[in-house]
Amino acid sequence: MKDKMLAAVFKGEGELVLEERPVPRPTRPDDVLLQVEAAGICGTDIHICEVPPGHPATPGVILGHEYVGEVLEVREGVTTLQPGDRAVVAPSLSCGICRYCRLGRPNQCEAGDALGIFQDGGFAPFSVVPERALFKIAPGLPAGEAVYAELLQCVFGGTGKVRMQPGESAVILGAGPVGLCFLLVFKAAGVSPIVVSEVSPFRQAYSRRLGADVVVNPLEDDLEDRVMEATGLGADVVVDAVGSLFLDSLSLVARGGTVLLFGMNEQAVAPIRQNDITRNEIAVLGNYIGIDKFPLVIKALESGVLKPSVLTTHTLPLAQVSDAFDVIKAGNAIKVVLTP
Repeated sequence: MKDKMLAAVFKGEGELVLEERPVPRPTRPDDVLLQVEAAGICGTDIHICEVPPGHPATPGVILGHEYVGEVLEVREGVTTLQPGDRAVVAPSLSCGICRYCRLGRPNQCEAGDALGIFQDGGFAPFSVVPERALFKIAPGLPAGEAVYAELLQCVFGGTGKVRMQPGESAVILGAGPVGLCFLLVFKAAGVSPIVVSEVSPFRQAYSRRLGADVVVNPLEDDLEDRVMEATGLGADVVVDAVGSLFLDSLSLVARGGTVLLFGMNEQAVAPIRQNDITRNEIAVLGNYIGIDKFPLVIKALESGVLKPSVLTTHTLPLAQVSDAFDVIKAGNAIKVVLTP
């Protein structure tokens, strides 16, 4: 194995740099050395590199928290994996002993850490990952599907809360990778009709391709009217995949329905009439990451029930990470996957 590798490193505000790094070595008893097969670029990665940053990260860290790889080496304390196995990475690391962890809510860990954000991640050919953050996958599961495991476990966290039944209706606000993953999961569950609201023509076309029943550009058409035409009473569930559309969601959901707030935007502030929520008996749910969803996601991927690789518009080598970020910022991509 080589001693050096090329890695995409967050250097500080607005600066992502390709630089040579030592190949990491497993040193702790539970360490696993992965050879990275594929790594997805997340919106969080884009926000980290914004000026000013839209998400915190540790300067000097190798980015990339959505990745899959082959096990090359394990330390003596590892019992569930061996060299030659393949695994997806659960990058959110909880402490296990804080108040929220002991309440069974590790996604709210008071001392939480994250690979690819605060510790070195997967925008590199090799990565050292603790055993507890790895989930074994089948040898035949394509890396192009497996790389979506982290994103899907977040989405499953939300779909598990709304528990939609076949024939119930949904509105998805925003057709980025998150919104389109919700579309894939809802379609697999028999949800109908599904209305997608999106301003980008590129993403509108993708929504139609993936089976959305109604696609609306809210800048050109009356979204509320279109939702009422499609559903009669309003949607059973409205998903805000953007993070700033709570007010819009309340105008689209049926009485007794549910609004799922998934997207995150710390700057979004909307005036809300609390009485509307009370009078119409609307359930409002927040969702952050997911709890214990990786096994279920892996089953869905291995069975072929979900094939999220349809969302991959670009697959680029790590050396073109700058181009990959540019194509996302330009709005000409859905999901970009790097192959270190």
